[in-house]
Amino acid sequence: MKPPSPPITEILPHRGTMLFIDTVSQYSSTAATCTYQPQADAWYANEEGNMPAWMGIEIMAQAIAAHVCMDSIARGEVPKMGALLGTRSYQSSVVAFVAGTPLSIEALLEFRDDNGLGAYECCIEADGRKIANATLKVFEPKDFDQFIAAGKTAS
Repeated sequence: MKPPSPPITEILPHRGTMLFIDTVSQYSSTAATCTYQPQADAWYANEEGNMPAWMGIEIMAQAIAAHVCMDSIARGEVPKMGALLGTRSYQSSVVAFVAGTPLSIEALLEFRDDNGLGAYECCIEADGRKIANATLKVFEPKDFDQFIAAGKTAS
């Protein structure tokens, strides 16, 4: 049996209303399963009080970040900042994630190279049914500040 994961605020840098992961329920070196429960009174809530499904990409990205951070901790390393590069196709069978309905978010590592480039197959489930999926590309540079500074000077 694995020890319980640390509180999510010790894993992810996101805070307050930008934190879309409640817990890491399962972790291995190649995958993480996280949970999140959309809130009806949150800033993102639509007219019905639900979370628009297009926000699923950010939920998936945070599940990936949780996996990368847990993996770094397991290797005895300090977690580093990373960047979401994007996806070619995000598909959702719903227009919104219903407030109060627990979501299960899975991030499965498909590829990671020595330069920090990676790809994860992700899905979101609610009530035991897959409702969104995408393959997300991510990048974890050796020096995040230098990476951001280089992007600012290139524009």
